[in-house]
Amino acid sequence: MQNCYLNAMQQNIDGESLKLANKGRPLAGIALSFLVATLIILSPEAQAKKVDGWLNWRGPLQTGVSLEKNLPDSLEPEGDSHLWSYPVKGGGAPVFADGRAYIFGYHEENDGKLVEETLLCLDADTGEKIWEYRSRDFLSDNIYNRYGIGSPCVDPETGNVYFMPTSGLAIAFDRDGNKLWEHSMLEEYWRLTFPNGRTGGPVVDGEYVIFRGITANWGTTGPPGDRFYGFDKITGELAWYSSPDIRPVDSSNSSPVFSDLDGRRVFVAGTGSGSIICSNARTGEPVWRATISQGGVNASILYYEDDKIIAIHGKENIDTTSKGRLVCYRIPTEYPSGDKPILLGEKDEVWRNDEHVSFSSSPVLHEDRVYSTIATGELLCVDAKTGGTLWSLKLAPDQLHASPLFADGKLYVPMHDGKAFVVKPHDDRGEILNEADMGAVCLAAPSAYDGKVYIQTKEALHCFGSEKGKFVGVKQPNVRIKDKTIADLQVLPAEFALKRGHSTEFTVWGLNSVGQRIKKLDNASWDSGSLQASFNGSTMTANGDAAYAAGMIKVTAGGVTKSVRGRIVPGANYTEDFSGFELTQKNHLGESVTFPPSPWLGARVKWSVIEREGEKVVTNVLDSVIKQRTMNFVGHQDLSDYTFSADVLTDGNRRIMSSIGLVNQRYLIALVGNWRILEVSSNHDRLKESVRFNVLPNTWYRLKTKIKDNGDGTGVVQAKAWIRDQPEPDAWTIEVPVDKLHPKGAPAIYALSPQAQKRVYIDNLKITPNN
Repeated sequence: MQNCYLNAMQQNIDGESLKLANKGRPLAGIALSFLVATLIILSPEAQAKKVDGWLNWRGPLQTGVSLEKNLPDSLEPEGDSHLWSYPVKGGGAPVFADGRAYIFGYHEENDGKLVEETLLCLDADTGEKIWEYRSRDFLSDNIYNRYGIGSPCVDPETGNVYFMPTSGLAIAFDRDGNKLWEHSMLEEYWRLTFPNGRTGGPVVDGEYVIFRGITANWGTTGPPGDRFYGFDKITGELAWYSSPDIRPVDSSNSSPVFSDLDGRRVFVAGTGSGSIICSNARTGEPVWRATISQGGVNASILYYEDDKIIAIHGKENIDTTSKGRLVCYRIPTEYPSGDKPILLGEKDEVWRNDEHVSFSSSPVLHEDRVYSTIATGELLCVDAKTGGTLWSLKLAPDQLHASPLFADGKLYVPMHDGKAFVVKPHDDRGEILNEADMGAVCLAAPSAYDGKVYIQTKEALHCFGSEKGKFVGVKQPNVRIKDKTIADLQVLPAEFALKRGHSTEFTVWGLNSVGQRIKKLDNASWDSGSLQASFNGSTMTANGDAAYAAGMIKVTAGGVTKSVRGRIVPGANYTEDFSGFELTQKNHLGESVTFPPSPWLGARVKWSVIEREGEKVVTNVLDSVIKQRTMNFVGHQDLSDYTFSADVLTDGNRRIMSSIGLVNQRYLIALVGNWRILEVSSNHDRLKESVRFNVLPNTWYRLKTKIKDNGDGTGVVQAKAWIRDQPEPDAWTIEVPVDKLHPKGAPAIYALSPQAQKRVYIDNLKITPNN
């Protein structure tokens, strides 16, 4: 985690806000090319400024409904209501605060060879650029430029902005674009990525900003799980994590929706296992769960009345072979005691409607009407009390992500084919007031702010409405603390990774029985458990010669004890030959094995230490086809300027072999057996270069990797491979220039065994600093 209130220079990249041709109004203007932030030291409290606006993509009611009036009846790009357009590709809704628009999108240059995701800040009235942060993808499975499918969010108390690009960086900015803190969810918690590129977006509630994703971390969170991570929104320290569901079969980008339950703050969301879950928003404790489909639930959930939720999905149902359903459940009105989560089932259903197949478009709720677009391109209106369909309106051949917006008595409905509609809903029909061609695919929900409606397409952000408007929001409730008795502890960070000789400082909060923070506790006692470390007050320092390990530490304060997870991980001086491992277990083939080093992320079920020809090595576990590919981080996420090498071997024959490689500073260098090449990649669609290399099966090679930083933001990925028993060659086997180098990244090992047929083996890992 990087906590940076010493704000560094913030570079803006030139951009232009364009009016469409033949318009009478002037260009919105060209933004400043570069902004340099003033170097300041401010406490988080000094920077705080309360804001109001369309702070997350679902709006102030969390239902896709705006309270504004006098919004446009037309969305024609060349019509009278059009104010400006800004060229940025995207698939998520913009958010707004204090006259500023924040957009998660991407730029594509050099005939698509260069793609950078962006968090873009514009003047909401004029479209002029204020600042921009660009980020390049790395080590993801994203394909076909499926970028920018998500939204940022804004904290109402400080105006800070949070977003997560495809690479899984959880980042906080102040309103002026200065980076406050950052986590690499991939390298710290082993967040998985998927070809669909859907990242969703973070949400803020109270003291926390919540990011989500499927992770395969270590220990109890080692098996893949659809998890929620609650970070302190000011410091960026992890406060809690939640695993509220069974193992996922799919990804999900359903946004958490908040409510109060018996004095506790809770949220509901869809998950990758096909469930709707409810968790405590202050502690992460699972509360209840209802399984509704065989695949991921991507749409946001609707709270209805005081004791119901409404959800939609587009995958196969759990009780029939048909796909898709809109369903209403009666939910608990008291916080459950005893074992949690409690399971809701068919007995808790209020109604169901099987006419709805919606994969990722979220419904909106206004009064007693639910409006939803479905996969076949219809807009449907449903009675929220009975679940009956009141009317259907065909708008397009199909529909994918985009959700409707209800505002000013109208529905604003973008469709996948690039058409956008303004529809006036009646009791028995929908009346089309305007149909407009936006000129590009629409994946994002519209947003409403200050008398304007904003439509994001895969080519531009468009603004329609009045130059004079006023945002109408809802008053944030004052949170009162009635019970000041400490019943539990919250330790920040709730999970840590330390290099030898390095320190981390903990903060201990006393919580009351409903999870509210009461006060910081300074006189805590600490126990490092099996981790070789010492404490000075609340600061933990790993011993200079500490064993690399994973375990729990304990803290006691106010008569309450809490455990915290942590790892002591390799830095830039690391060797591992596995000779000290005792083979005390049997694998699925009856071979003697043991687990790999415990600090390796997600490796416990993917790798085993085994003996091969009298030598202890690590090999990939191939007891399931789902394990045919794996990449697992073995060191600290902040490492840079290091050389990473290892002995590598693939089983096989001349017809089939596996791929085996090392990750160095977010670049994968792999011997691809079946193609007989040495390949350098990051995201395969963004960077992939190779040279011929005659990989032989059952032959030990030495693979050596290094990232050369040129000092000007560019660099070179260097690698060489040779038969282990032969002298090291002087020249690099491959050198790949990079025009924007990833400045840091955790080392990892990689294997791809097609159809889980041929093992790979690794030995004699070595990480050394570059001199």
